[in-house]
Amino acid sequence: KYCGCDTDYFSATEFITSALKGLETIEPLVRSVEETPEPISAEVQGTIPSWISGKLLRNGPGKFEFGNTHYNHWFDGMAMLHQFKIHEGQVTYMSRFLDSDAYKNNREKDRIVMSEFGTLAMPDPCKNVFQRFLSRFEMITPTDNASVSFVKYKGDFFVSTETNFMHRVNPENLESLEKVDWSKFIAVNGATAHPHYDPDGTTYNMGNSYGSKGALYNIIRVPPEKTDAKDTLQGTKILCSIVPANKSHPSYYHSFAMSENYVVFIEQPIKMDLMKIVTCKLRGKAMSDGIYWDPKLETVFHVVNKKNGEVSSVKYHTKAISTFHQINAFEEDGFLMIDLCCSDNGQAINNYLIQNLRKSGDALDEVYNTMGRVFPRRFVLPLNVTGETPTDQNLNTRLSHFCLQVFCQHEDLHGDELHQYGGLEFPQINYGRNNTRPYRYFYGCGFRHLVGDSLLKMDLKDKTFKVWQQKGFFPSEPAFVASPDAVEEDEGLILSVVLSPSQDKGAFLLVLDSKSFEELARAYVPVNMAYGFHGTFDASA
Repeated sequence: KYCGCDTDYFSATEFITSALKGLETIEPLVRSVEETPEPISAEVQGTIPSWISGKLLRNGPGKFEFGNTHYNHWFDGMAMLHQFKIHEGQVTYMSRFLDSDAYKNNREKDRIVMSEFGTLAMPDPCKNVFQRFLSRFEMITPTDNASVSFVKYKGDFFVSTETNFMHRVNPENLESLEKVDWSKFIAVNGATAHPHYDPDGTTYNMGNSYGSKGALYNIIRVPPEKTDAKDTLQGTKILCSIVPANKSHPSYYHSFAMSENYVVFIEQPIKMDLMKIVTCKLRGKAMSDGIYWDPKLETVFHVVNKKNGEVSSVKYHTKAISTFHQINAFEEDGFLMIDLCCSDNGQAINNYLIQNLRKSGDALDEVYNTMGRVFPRRFVLPLNVTGETPTDQNLNTRLSHFCLQVFCQHEDLHGDELHQYGGLEFPQINYGRNNTRPYRYFYGCGFRHLVGDSLLKMDLKDKTFKVWQQKGFFPSEPAFVASPDAVEEDEGLILSVVLSPSQDKGAFLLVLDSKSFEELARAYVPVNMAYGFHGTFDASA
């Protein structure tokens, strides 16, 4: 079967653009910084609308070495939690290192003692040669360095990475309250830092499990409410399990898609060699050594019914793509629309080494110019496919189950001009109003550098966009905050933390009108920050 669009389209890697030269060094943005555990006032320039009240919570790495030992990969740095509290047009800022076991043990020993994604902790130098040799046969302990995002379960805030450990935190003061282990509640060895939420608070996530028969991908459902005050993940269930195409080489995934009635898992050709990962300590290699890109493989969309956990027997295939973040997914006229940021190259995860991010001059230009670009695309999956469905025509006609394979081509959600901004990542929508529903707008960062260097507002109606950009400044993932009396989808504000590598203590919280994309205010904070990953806006008082 074939599912595609009758419009012409081009691959991101087929579009030839001139190589960028003279990129500004961003080394100060991947440098260890100090925490600010007590709130400090920001200097507001411009006017922040009085209706916005709440906290922008952000997560990301903030410490990259202990003693004479240093981390190798951007994902390895110790989690630093940030809070921008907005009230009556004023802003305060505070930050804390996550009080994880990894952070505490590393700090106590003044060296890296807990292995991370791209860094293998060396054996204790105080042990004798034989003890150090034996330690290579031990399994690596999963890290609790939850540096990826803030997430919510049953009304509580957690910080998360992709292992089995999260930390419940107090959003008021960023203190760590409790270490929570997914594997104590369900049979998984980890979960993503990008869950999805139903309107009633039911939360969905994904996590792998590893056993004697290989790996499984698991769809997880967390109930919306606590049964008692100490409740964390009690009542969590595995909705269904999906068998990998290769059980010993499952796919790596950072997130998944969800519509009103379906969870969609994207099995991409970023693969994990489980034998390499299990033996990494013995081989003296980091876990990242076991992750590789196989462009010969196709990408497969697995569609799961949220109500009963049934996995569709129809498998939707497309060419080799890599994706870290989905934009939205919704059902319309018998089709499942999946919008995501993706690339034709899946090697980016291994390119974000700290040594690459800290390069300058021609070496920095080369790192950037050899990386694949990420662009927003739509895949249209026909839900009503049967054995009688024609095999020689485009099924994307706006067109009911056995074991079938459908090959899909994508539609670009952008025009040519987006290439000038390096593509788009860190996508965000008006989640409360439009998640799992048809929508018109999404927001993200343009990437004419290794980190975001512009903010973009994309309009799906005509594939145009608006831009905020200032040379020498690097904005974070945008957060959309709807205005309380909003009528239209894009009425509200965009919040982003903007850093400048050339200005000491020059960070500020940027506030944009999300409709016009005009700048309204900046809240300057006299501290240095490292470039972070993800966050959320907490509108509670």
